[in-house]
Amino acid sequence: MEMDKILGLSPVIPVVKFTDLEHCSPLGEALLSGGIRIIEVALRSDIALQAINKLSLEFPELTVGAGTILSAKNALDAVENGARFVVSPGMNLDLEKNLAGIEVPFLPGTSSVTEMMKLLEKGVTYLKFFPAASSGGIEFLKAIHPVLPGLKFCPTGGIDKNNVMDWLALPNVICVGGSLIAPDKLVQDENWEEIRKRASWVSGLKLAS
Repeated sequence: MEMDKILGLSPVIPVVKFTDLEHCSPLGEALLSGGIRIIEVALRSDIALQAINKLSLEFPELTVGAGTILSAKNALDAVENGARFVVSPGMNLDLEKNLAGIEVPFLPGTSSVTEMMKLLEKGVTYLKFFPAASSGGIEFLKAIHPVLPGLKFCPTGGIDKNNVMDWLALPNVICVGGSLIAPDKLVQDENWEEIRKRASWVSGLKLAS
């Protein structure tokens, strides 16, 4: 699946940090029940790769990706465990050097025009804008759209229920990412019904857009 199709699966991509593998099954069920068919598992815990593997095997209809990719090895490990896309918070020499070798769609993070132009020069047109709210926010993306109209963004960081529609209204935003659907507290509290409700609400945003 190409990156545009992946990012088009939901207006909000849930980014989740797993600390308990027992949370994988009920969370996957809650997302799918609410109409969400994509998840980004943050590589910020010792069981992240296992969570990717478990979700990928148990829910083939769920497009499972890996976030917080900091190296080419991170990307390789994630893909070997079933990740169908990978996301980095930024770029470094290791990722740049191995960009072409990543076997699944790769969404690199960026927060400056210089970084965006360098990635565009390499043929990358879909980018993660991170940290979105503290890197100029909505006004920044508005300002660069006339200058770099070929870029599409998935802003992540500081996006909540109160401002998500403002982000999604931007012509250069294809979706947003974050904890809006499944924040850490709801996952730790095992509040799957609230997560399902949030997923359903987000799915409604997709229908209305």
